[in-house]
Amino acid sequence: MSALANLDTAFFISWLAAAIRLAGPVLLAALGEIYAERSGVLNIGIEGTILMGALTSYMTAVASGSTALGFIAGGVGGLIVGCVLAALYLRAHASQIVVGIVFNIFAAGLATWIYALVMGTASSPTIPMLEPWHIPLLSSLPFIGPIFFQQPLPLYLTLILAIVAHYGLFHTRFGLSLRAVGENPRAAHAAGLNVLKIRTWGVLFSCVGAGLAGGYLVTAQIGLFRDNIVSGQGFIALAIVIFGR
Repeated sequence: MSALANLDTAFFISWLAAAIRLAGPVLLAALGEIYAERSGVLNIGIEGTILMGALTSYMTAVASGSTALGFIAGGVGGLIVGCVLAALYLRAHASQIVVGIVFNIFAAGLATWIYALVMGTASSPTIPMLEPWHIPLLSSLPFIGPIFFQQPLPLYLTLILAIVAHYGLFHTRFGLSLRAVGENPRAAHAAGLNVLKIRTWGVLFSCVGAGLAGGYLVTAQIGLFRDNIVSGQGFIALAIVIFGR
């Protein structure tokens, strides 16, 4: 009976640890999306951005042999996508909803084409994933140690970015300007703020977060790239931001 209880406890701990690890990409994408939403831009293209970030991350990791570099490359891929989306949202004044939906469809086809063009029909190599980082002392704590302090490095980075995002939005001049532009762009413009520039930064931050989420999926979860790797996590992150206000 004691052995069975220990087995159930071990399963429960591993289940919680996996749940927290799997929540990392959604949290990263949601953190980035907060900046776009606070600036007054609805970035529905977050799903396609995660996919392009995952593709960039995987290709970079395969070419360089560095998983950590692949994770960073996911953010760079998201930044490139952000430049395109910002131009369409803000420069071309296109419908944010239409552009976001079309981009998600376009990104799915583009990612598949690029992947087939580069990798061919051969079986895709698996990249070594980032190993869990055991924080000294804390990782040996009973129950909570394996759950919170034996996770891959991108998860710790994500939690740090959550703190940075909160501080940046509510305790810096940039965060005040971003929120002012989102709440009343005309008043912000009258106060001397560059609405277009601030909103552009909001979209860029949003896409960098989504790109890093794609890198997280590849380097800390599956070690491969697949067309369905995102599986709606971008829309989940978008819903979290909207319903979480």
